[in-house]
Amino acid sequence: MFLQFGINEGVGDNVTKKKLALIDELTSPLMRLMWLYNWDEPQRRTFENNICCFYIGNGLLLTVAHNLRIQAGYFRSIDLDLYQTEILSRLDGAQNRHMEQYYFTDDYTRKRYLSATDTVSLQNIANILRQKRFDTRWVTMAQKGICRPHVILQFRNNSFYNNPDATHLFSPTMQFYDPEAHKYTFMLPVELVEAWYGADIALYRITDTPKEILNQLPSIPVNFDFLDESAGNLYCLQSSPGGPGGRLLNRASIDGALDHFGISQDDVGGNYLFEGLRYLISGYFRFGSSGAPYLSHNPVTGIFCANAIQSEASGVQLSINNDREGNFQYVNAIASPLHIVQQQLEGHIRLAAAGL
Repeated sequence: MFLQFGINEGVGDNVTKKKLALIDELTSPLMRLMWLYNWDEPQRRTFENNICCFYIGNGLLLTVAHNLRIQAGYFRSIDLDLYQTEILSRLDGAQNRHMEQYYFTDDYTRKRYLSATDTVSLQNIANILRQKRFDTRWVTMAQKGICRPHVILQFRNNSFYNNPDATHLFSPTMQFYDPEAHKYTFMLPVELVEAWYGADIALYRITDTPKEILNQLPSIPVNFDFLDESAGNLYCLQSSPGGPGGRLLNRASIDGALDHFGISQDDVGGNYLFEGLRYLISGYFRFGSSGAPYLSHNPVTGIFCANAIQSEASGVQLSINNDREGNFQYVNAIASPLHIVQQQLEGHIRLAAAGL
């Protein structure tokens, strides 16, 4: 469902309707991307590495890349053969006994599952895996099938975008009721297409999903213009202040441009640079909204387009009640304009449109 958000509709009340469409669960292109362990085992399924993303059509999603090379430290489950091949052979006797204490084997699924939950035990496991140079970066664990990224979509009604026919196409293991959010959850598997780490942009593709389901997803077009501080009508579409279960559309402004330089830690693959053109953004953004799109609005055509992606917090910040312990509210952000990956991204968009 490709939503132009107001093509040829003018201004006024229609603009308000388009803004409301951007935050409504049935019409918003903003989604969540999470890494799932045991995605096909509902009683053992766990969710990690939550990030914002947005849908641009033909199965493609955009978000940031910096979460991919962060180390989880440990894994919640692992294929038994993979464990024996890549971990067990590296452990000494004491380390093996320690891992045996906190991971149990299910002979039916042929997987090992984590039983430890306390911080000290988890840190001890992480220390062993780090000593043995086992790669727990999210990008690697997805490549090895230890966990798998999924798009998470939630609705107040037990119907996928109010379409019973599409709802019936989901297997029972790919949908459930979330009692904490009081919403019905549907999951779509995705794979990484390409990550531009220097630009902090990543492209994903929804896989193993019928077109009847993909056709229901609201998408937003992309705009590759590089804007300056004179550009008005810029908005950030992100998670609501109370948490990722809601959406917020707020006005943002460009304070300036950067030829960015930053070092991102990667103890396994080697540190890499954040570099290239960026926007310095002024306006509210919720910590945890990395991957959220900045939308430009054309007042003549009425169209909203994704123009940039929320990447980093900037150093200017406020503290609440002079309490600095975990209580910062950032008022500036650094965003990655899609302009810096235009050629590569356009190539992927053309291939996806052609069904390749």
